Amino acid sequence: MNNAANGALPDGAGPAAAGWLARQGRLRRLGIAMLAGAAMTLGQAPISQPWALFVAVPVLVWLIDAARCPRAAALTGWGAGFGYFVTGLYWIGHAFLVDADQFAWLMPFAVTLLPAFLGLFWAAAFGFARRIWPQGDWWRPIVLAACLTFVEFARSNVLTGFPWGLPGYVWVETPVMQAASWVGPFGMTFLTLALTPLVLIGIVERRRAAALIGLGALACLWVAGDVRLRTRTDVAAGPVLRVVQPNAEQKLKWQPENGKVFYDRLLAATAAPPDPALGAPAVVIWPETAVAFLPAYQPERRAEIAAAAGGAPVILGALHGVQRDGAEQWFNTLTVILPDRSLGPRYDKQHLVPFGEYLPYESVLGLIGMRQIVRQGGFTPGQGPQLIELPGLPPFSPLICYEMIFPSEVVPQGKRPDWLLQVTNDAWFGSYAGPQQHLAQARIRAIEQGLPVVRSANTGISAAIDAHGRVEKSLPMGTLGYFDTRLPAALPATPYARFGDIPAMSLVVLVFFLCTRRRGLRPVG
Repeated sequence: MNNAANGALPDGAGPAAAGWLARQGRLRRLGIAMLAGAAMTLGQAPISQPWALFVAVPVLVWLIDAARCPRAAALTGWGAGFGYFVTGLYWIGHAFLVDADQFAWLMPFAVTLLPAFLGLFWAAAFGFARRIWPQGDWWRPIVLAACLTFVEFARSNVLTGFPWGLPGYVWVETPVMQAASWVGPFGMTFLTLALTPLVLIGIVERRRAAALIGLGALACLWVAGDVRLRTRTDVAAGPVLRVVQPNAEQKLKWQPENGKVFYDRLLAATAAPPDPALGAPAVVIWPETAVAFLPAYQPERRAEIAAAAGGAPVILGALHGVQRDGAEQWFNTLTVILPDRSLGPRYDKQHLVPFGEYLPYESVLGLIGMRQIVRQGGFTPGQGPQLIELPGLPPFSPLICYEMIFPSEVVPQGKRPDWLLQVTNDAWFGSYAGPQQHLAQARIRAIEQGLPVVRSANTGISAAIDAHGRVEKSLPMGTLGYFDTRLPAALPATPYARFGDIPAMSLVVLVFFLCTRRRGLRPVG
């Protein structure tokens, strides 16, 4: 019986790297997989070095070459996924230090168990890839890319979904990211994982054509993106917006003695003189849960806010509570205070944060004491994406914090908005990777939809982002202040805005189909 039938490397086949990996013990290969996965996070904001994937992803390909069977490949995939997510999501632990006396003991579990769970998606991808693996063929990276893209799509949608840190996001600081306007986040993930390893694999395995395919395709994406960034639009910029950042530290925000301090900051920034070059703002925007009171039940506070705004509506995040059927329900809300101090349109956050804003599978998890980690018993979800129209403003789609990370949920069905508005509170997650990655995803949503994004963040990073994903104005982390800016112009609906993820996922399915016909594909180089 030959080695290929056993799932081992065929005699004399495979690069020296894969042969060396095959001779390592199981634990050592697992460690190498974890290191390769961790190296991939160097491409994510704020480090933003996509070149790390040119080395890390080929190592993963050679680890699959070295795997004796799908089960061994699945273990490798879990290690790579754990390394990727534990380094990419470590900032989640900051949330457990806000009320450290009560929740700090949970931090080690949160920063390890979530990556361990998400690693199972990668385990499935590697195991399936090994089962259909075209051993020795140049297009092995494309098979791995298809499998990982499929499971990344799955983790973005199942169990409420968590599409944070997709591999395709590594290009956000380069023109290559403009391709997201065509193929979206999963198309970018596929292209990234398929093209970056071809270069090193082509060099090591002496397949010049494969290396040229990888370099040539990425060069084309870079040039096409640069051309798109240089293309001027004839659409004039819109009205003047004022974005306010109160810099309310999360540990202090809800303490009664600090409520007036942060509220006065918001009022002072709102009432500040306008930029002479721009004129008076048409709207003032405050961040998520900007105030400690309930605007619906505080008309005197609404009057103060309206007076400070000097005739402009104020959009702000706040809590909203109602009694229904004898039970109290709470909503995380974006609301509008109009110049006459009345309340305008309201949007209730629909995609809530599991374990932060609600307890999933409460009937089961509640039995083991998990209710205590959800503050105030959790929130009730709203009705989903909607369009808000205010006098003097183009229609916009409101998003509250976490909702920005879901590519297919930022725009409502029907009439297309002219911009996206995000109010957020990233103070929960430190001052480094978490807020930076959140901003990066807002920039990517702008590219995908061809719509400008305006975000007001409690402690930062507040920003005005144009429809190409460029930050035009911003306030850094930990800064008290505001800025006035004209609303950037919208672009025509992009291919991704029209067709969504269908083309990208169809390409993944096509790769799976071709794997069953791989005898018809000849090695390149």
